[in-house]
Amino acid sequence: MKKKKKATTTDSKPLKPRANRSKKRNRTKKRVKNAKKQSLLAKQGVSPLVEKYWLQRYNLFSLYDEGIKMDEEGWFSVTPEEIAIKHAERSGSGTVIDCFTGVGGNAIQFAKVCYHVVAIDIDPNKIGLAINNAKVYGVEDYIDFVIGDFFQLASSLKGDVAFLSPPWGGPTYKSFGSYTLDLLKPKDGYSIFQEAQKITSNIIMFLPRNVDINQVEELSWLSSPPLNLEVEENYVESRLKGITAYFGNTAVVPGGVIS
Repeated sequence: MKKKKKATTTDSKPLKPRANRSKKRNRTKKRVKNAKKQSLLAKQGVSPLVEKYWLQRYNLFSLYDEGIKMDEEGWFSVTPEEIAIKHAERSGSGTVIDCFTGVGGNAIQFAKVCYHVVAIDIDPNKIGLAINNAKVYGVEDYIDFVIGDFFQLASSLKGDVAFLSPPWGGPTYKSFGSYTLDLLKPKDGYSIFQEAQKITSNIIMFLPRNVDINQVEELSWLSSPPLNLEVEENYVESRLKGITAYFGNTAVVPGGVIS
């Protein structure tokens, strides 16, 4: 008589809870997405130091994918396009002198509405980038790009409006409780403003969101005669990005603060 085989049992691992499996899949997706992003950043030559600005690239240039080029400083110094459009709308239709043009964000928008734009920067590389970016927007024929020192050129320039967006000193400007005009580069805000007045009293000045407003007002009443002044808070996607001071005829509501 044959013996019956004993029933055997096989060990089986219990299935992991559905929530744990879902978390693992999400982590994997996140790693893959991050790897793709880092690959794209490397392909475009974007430094990890400016990644947060790259993520906002379409706020800076809506045509970014059409061939816009930037250097590292340009990422955190260019005016967001929505704000640059507002500056252009307030500049009139004459000649605008963009005194610190950088990679050309403001100059491009001025060229869309103004008769003529003179875009100045002391850095030849930035002028090269600005020319490229103006071509992307099809406005290069309306802009004269000048490699030079604004402080040496100011007395020989003629224009209806002077636009000032001097370097703020990099992202560290946010660390100051109150950003004073002496922190602007390459010289203090008072000196920069005085040079611009050699061109015109109609001045638009784009400044950090934490700028000392009392000092901005001083620029107005220290002028002779005192200039009309309007201060505007500039938001992008409900976030305060900067302060624009409109002097002279560019001030629509003299003494007003609008957002």
